[in-house]
Amino acid sequence: MESMGGLRRSHNCQALGGGDMGKEVTLMGWVLRRRDHGGVIFIDLRDRWGITQVVFNPEVNPEVHAKAHDLRSEWVIAVRGRVIERPAGMVNPKLATGAIEVLVGELRILNVSKTPPFPLDEEIEVAEGLRLKYRYLDLRRPEMTSNLVMRHQACQAMRSFLNSQDFLEIETPMLTRSTPEGARDYLVPSRVNPGRFYALPQSPQLFKQILMVAGMDRYYQIVRCFRDEDLRADRQPEFTQIDLELSFVEEEDLYTVAEGMMKELFRATLGVELTPPFPRMTYAEAMRRFGNDKPDLRFAMELVSLTDLVAHCGFKVFQTVVESGGLVKSINAKGCADFSRKDLDDLTAYVAQFGAKGLAWVKVKENGEWQSPIAKFFTDQERADMAAALDAVPGDLLFFVADTTTVVHQALSELRLELARRLGLLKKESFSFLWVTDFPLLEYDHEEKRHVAVHHPFTAPREEDIALLDTEPGKALSRAYDLVLNGTEIGGGSIRIHRQDMQDKVFRALGISPEEATDKFDFLLRALELGAPPHGGMAFGLDRLLMILAGRESIRDVIAFPKTQKATCPLTEAPSSVARKQLTELHLRPDWKE
Repeated sequence: MESMGGLRRSHNCQALGGGDMGKEVTLMGWVLRRRDHGGVIFIDLRDRWGITQVVFNPEVNPEVHAKAHDLRSEWVIAVRGRVIERPAGMVNPKLATGAIEVLVGELRILNVSKTPPFPLDEEIEVAEGLRLKYRYLDLRRPEMTSNLVMRHQACQAMRSFLNSQDFLEIETPMLTRSTPEGARDYLVPSRVNPGRFYALPQSPQLFKQILMVAGMDRYYQIVRCFRDEDLRADRQPEFTQIDLELSFVEEEDLYTVAEGMMKELFRATLGVELTPPFPRMTYAEAMRRFGNDKPDLRFAMELVSLTDLVAHCGFKVFQTVVESGGLVKSINAKGCADFSRKDLDDLTAYVAQFGAKGLAWVKVKENGEWQSPIAKFFTDQERADMAAALDAVPGDLLFFVADTTTVVHQALSELRLELARRLGLLKKESFSFLWVTDFPLLEYDHEEKRHVAVHHPFTAPREEDIALLDTEPGKALSRAYDLVLNGTEIGGGSIRIHRQDMQDKVFRALGISPEEATDKFDFLLRALELGAPPHGGMAFGLDRLLMILAGRESIRDVIAFPKTQKATCPLTEAPSSVARKQLTELHLRPDWKE
């Protein structure tokens, strides 16, 4: 191995082009590939920016050419040479540097590498556990590098926009107190306060509201948050959100800021021009038409209620469900009447995962007749009425689920997405935004036998629903809103409660006594008594947002060092055991077994 010895890089491996012919340049990076063509050795040299082909010709410098024979994949080298034009027929249009190559006159081997555990020069499937264990190698791959570059660009674009809108970037504490409601906290024992614990923040919610009381007016933060919850492809125990809070605002002000930020983000990262305002839909309408509160609007296939039409039909299953207060809903899979019996059986098993006891189906034949095991139970008029409601024409495939409201909505909304996947309707290059508004303020928790907050207990109710808090709290709607992109919730927020009397009223509806409220939220309640302005805000999940922008299936692909679904880090092997002395210092009893 050699040292750089004063050699300095003049260009990165993406920078050289036709205008650099004849220049003496110095490049540094990793050997991606080595090819020996009749004595002349070609190396694809890679760095963060791209690839440049460098050439070792024995007729130009036999000594350097001899050294190049030893080069292997992922060795770290520096080369100095002259930019020349690639021979005719050797231009690579896929590379930004594909018209040139560097004829090397000096080679320094800065470090060697063992054979990597997986190839970095091929687009092959590699087990995620192996990728995460050797994450530093995985991140050398261009597709992964580009994800982190896009993440940087996204953060810079959003910071730039918010700064231009007179926001202040303010940091809030990482070590705070445990608060109720929501997911489990990650706890940190205090050494100097025996028996007491900090909690890592699930969100800066209380601090950002207090910043509004402090008169900061417009706050933002790109902040790490922590939740000790079960994981899946779009969740991590530690994640990043773009957190906003504004004073003297109502919903329209928040929508305008968020849409402006999204417009700047998409322009800076993808070169895509968005056209706000984004469409809006109430929570009730989203549930009625799509069965969930984050509908993907890149395709149609809406849920249609047939409950009234089949209330007195001859099909006992539908009739019984309606009599018991349930729903019968259907979706029309346009042009899918050619699905096989195996396809239908597979889809029936699929919806069973979501509680559906069955999946009825009808194929509409060319003459308009219904092919289905249930067709005989309906009169001609009932079939005609259902076909009209579903806009059914020959070649369509109709699916029906009859059950409780919850099961019908979940089963059909998931079936809708599965059909879209099978039919190729989920285009990654298409971006469909939607504001979902007017969420319920509270929902009843049958285990705790009380109402709990749908979002959090500091969300303001709609003014016209305040009286319901004393009579029918479950019917009160909130001033909360979510921003949905391609069927994924990327952000959410609300207008907050800024008056003490209103906060007390919501606490009563939640079954939180004055003593409990003081114990858990005393520092916020004191602030509300000292001139809190009207305020509201929201937070965006940066990881989820970047996953969609990059066209990836998992947020782990847009995070430099993510955890697995078991909340472990294969790279560092965290979490790990610690020394007994450390536990003793923290006043913890190290008496469990490994």
